[in-house]
Amino acid sequence: MTSACGFLVLDKPAGPTSHDCVALARRRLGLRRIGHGGTLDPAVTGVLPLAVGPATRLLPYLDGRKEYAGTIQLGLRTITDDLQGEVLERQPWPALEAAALETELLGFLGSLHQRPPQVSAVHVDGERAHARVRRGEALDLPERLVTIDDLRLTHWDPQTGVVGLWLRCSAGTYVRALARDLGQRLGCGGALASLRRTHALGFGLDQALAPEQLQPGIPLQDPLIALGHLPRRRLDSHEWLAWTRGQRLPAGEEGPEEEAVVMLRPDGSLAGMARRSDDGRLQPRLVFDASG
Repeated sequence: MTSACGFLVLDKPAGPTSHDCVALARRRLGLRRIGHGGTLDPAVTGVLPLAVGPATRLLPYLDGRKEYAGTIQLGLRTITDDLQGEVLERQPWPALEAAALETELLGFLGSLHQRPPQVSAVHVDGERAHARVRRGEALDLPERLVTIDDLRLTHWDPQTGVVGLWLRCSAGTYVRALARDLGQRLGCGGALASLRRTHALGFGLDQALAPEQLQPGIPLQDPLIALGHLPRRRLDSHEWLAWTRGQRLPAGEEGPEEEAVVMLRPDGSLAGMARRSDDGRLQPRLVFDASG
């Protein structure tokens, strides 16, 4: 790997898109090979991991679970399922105690089928849904299976209809859709009022930098931090030579077929990624410093 290989964690402000943040990082760092891990809507703030250099090839192996803190405004429906969109309907919200609201939230825990917002980055016939909606099309997007591992009520103001939430969820979960669906379940409509991502791809706000802190030579987060959820296999000097040539290796400890395994050089640094094959061996999938 080159020296510029690792992750930067940006504390994205409200306003710019995720792609804007990548473009800013490229300009500030003087590097072209930078990609982001998980799009944030322009109004959403918080953790936006940026992969630098060869670390961009590690993005498919990272833990896709994310954590958010946000607020929902009950009593209205919008075209975007948040407060940035045109209001379609306003209704009074029900008089609820916090305990009753917590009971309603329990219905969203676990695996569920969720319909993405019409104004979203979902592809429809090769085009982003939000582009088609802004041309006046009405889309009926198919539901997708998502998982909400944890969902907690952090605030409830029955006077203003504002609900505060914290949640941990799978990749592909739309919190805007959760706001919409909670409002539908309560019979009054709901829209996401604010959202901050607090954790993504193994990184948290405690590691995040403000955009103005980006500068050439800034230390990068070790890729092994982001791969901490996967098993590891440290190579000896003989295996290392075989690994650089793309040869399969004994797996060592047992594990499920197709499980991703982090491969380490003899000195403990990242050598690449492998998958367990059906014969119990490790098949190289990503080899840094390959010798051909």
